[in-house]
Amino acid sequence: MASQLFSILQIKSIILKNRIVVSPMCQYSAKDGFANNWHLVHLGARAIGGAGLIIQEATAVSPEGRISPEDLGIWSDEHIEKYKEINEFILQENAFPGIQLAHAGRKASTSPPWEERRKLTEQENGWQTVAPSPIRYSDHEAEPPLELNKEGIQKVINDFKEGARRANEACFKVLEIHAAHGYLLHQFLSPLCNERTDEYGGSFENRTRLLLDVIDAVKEEWPDNLPLFVRISGTDWAEGGWNVDESVKLTEILKEKGVDVIDCSSAGAVEWQKIPVEDGFQVPIAERIKKETGVHTGAVGLITDAQQAEDIIASGKADLIFFGRESLRDPNLGLTFAHQLKADITWPKQYERAKPKY
Repeated sequence: MASQLFSILQIKSIILKNRIVVSPMCQYSAKDGFANNWHLVHLGARAIGGAGLIIQEATAVSPEGRISPEDLGIWSDEHIEKYKEINEFILQENAFPGIQLAHAGRKASTSPPWEERRKLTEQENGWQTVAPSPIRYSDHEAEPPLELNKEGIQKVINDFKEGARRANEACFKVLEIHAAHGYLLHQFLSPLCNERTDEYGGSFENRTRLLLDVIDAVKEEWPDNLPLFVRISGTDWAEGGWNVDESVKLTEILKEKGVDVIDCSSAGAVEWQKIPVEDGFQVPIAERIKKETGVHTGAVGLITDAQQAEDIIASGKADLIFFGRESLRDPNLGLTFAHQLKADITWPKQYERAKPKY
């Protein structure tokens, strides 16, 4: 029986050669938001390595939206040129380039993880963070974030819109909106972060309003024939927080908005979350959303071997598998998994002499 992990999937105008997605993973290697040859080699290697879709790391729509000063950005037309170079290489390798547009909100202005991630001071090139409400993410933070006013909210919406325009000009073929992991759009969704009393806080309808406004704005610039993904945290894993029932309800609305794939992650809103970490622990979120809404879903999180991924796709629990750390460990993940599943796929001609015979 043919491998389901290596079956094609058409989403709007693009046809993915397999269900393997390189998940967005921050590299903390940019300067002033600009990509460089690290990003070219990092992303290009995974295209050579057989993934069907490679999604660039969380790319900030504004300088203040970066997680760290070393994050990629897309707030300037000058950022486009290098992205275009990288994307043309990925396309040449029969893979598709995607981008995740992001704003870190109150989790911005931090040092890279290898510097024991902490809030940066102004003297350390840090900046004032913003959020739906002036609530610190950590008790160790000296100052709370600044509560966004209506003007600030409109700027966020416009920044995502302009980011989508630049993403299209840079030849990205998939656009993902980051509304997970405790970053700004997730902060608005979660009642643990959002204590507003205006039209952007309180009820489910109000807490989802900013994300929906961002999607409407993005769709003004992003071509109708190219896929639009949204990454969500399916649950906060914290009492009183965002939950799977709300994720299903949100997905029904996103489906009406024309969103093609829900990338199903979880957590990140609060420090005191309790995550039941085990292999494939987020797959049930993807499975429930897919079955109850009919929307394509991506499963992510501790999916580490070929057979595990194959079983998820074959059993209809998700349509795509997003690989993060496993892709860092093995840039040739597509080639490796094809060998393990004995799937006869096309290899880069430069590597064909190493292709196993079945």
